[in-house]
Amino acid sequence: MTSVAEASRPAGRAAGGGAGGAAGRGAWFLVLPALIPILVLSVGPLLYGILLAFTDAQSGRTAGTRWIGALNFRDLWHDTLFWESFRIGLVWAVGVTVPQFLLALGLALLLDQELRLRPLARALAIVPWAMPEVVVAIMWRLVYNPDAGVLNETLRDLGLGHGRDWLSGLATALPAVIVVGVWAGMPQTTVALLAGLQNTPRELHEAASVDGAGAWRRFRTVTWPALRPVALAITALNLIWNVNSFALVYVLTSGGPGGKTRLPMLFAYEEAFRYGQFGYAAAMGCVLVAVVSILLAVFLAGRLRGGEDA
Repeated sequence: MTSVAEASRPAGRAAGGGAGGAAGRGAWFLVLPALIPILVLSVGPLLYGILLAFTDAQSGRTAGTRWIGALNFRDLWHDTLFWESFRIGLVWAVGVTVPQFLLALGLALLLDQELRLRPLARALAIVPWAMPEVVVAIMWRLVYNPDAGVLNETLRDLGLGHGRDWLSGLATALPAVIVVGVWAGMPQTTVALLAGLQNTPRELHEAASVDGAGAWRRFRTVTWPALRPVALAITALNLIWNVNSFALVYVLTSGGPGGKTRLPMLFAYEEAFRYGQFGYAAAMGCVLVAVVSILLAVFLAGRLRGGEDA
């Protein structure tokens, strides 16, 4: 009896292993339709861009592309214009992300209340999210128009001056673009925070109210601890998206005036498609990928640390 049982165990394991292998192959077949577009459209171009960064690839040249090693990165290290664009990009990313979160948090708290027309208010709050960035930029160019723009006309009617060219002024171009970025990106942050608020148990708020806690104390002790994971996630994603911004600023100012709104992505675009320096532009892209990867790693490390503390 013992020998029979022992003899049957390897067969069972073999059968189980065969079934597990078949299930694994079946799982791969299910994943492939989603995996192939990612490999072809994301991973492939990324690897090609990294390879291109180590060459002297240029547009319109008759000679073959040569491998030059880290020469593009050495030149980039000494390129003051790139690092200035990098500084502007950080100002833009932080200047958009922080007000975006604060305003979205206030709007989410408002939309979480029992408003009379709450469905309509929620629908209107996500309208900017449904608009393409190019359309948003064109609309705001009309708002900022120095001659017949809504903003300047309003200032004239209020007796606050004769208006100004907001997108062409050295001192006003970047703040004006930041305002547009905040307006365009606030809806998705609002939706994420509103979802987090609605997952907070109402019983906790009621218990805190019974204990005599005011609105600020309820927010600090009940709402924010439940909302904190969502807030961290959407803030990190917003920061990464804003670092990689291109279309909105390109349509609004094309990086002007005088490079005051030239974000790193705009600089890389100009190097590649205006000056034909594909290898050098690819090196800029590699630096941006590294920065975004570091931001993502810091965020994930913070989340994992927070999970361990919990």
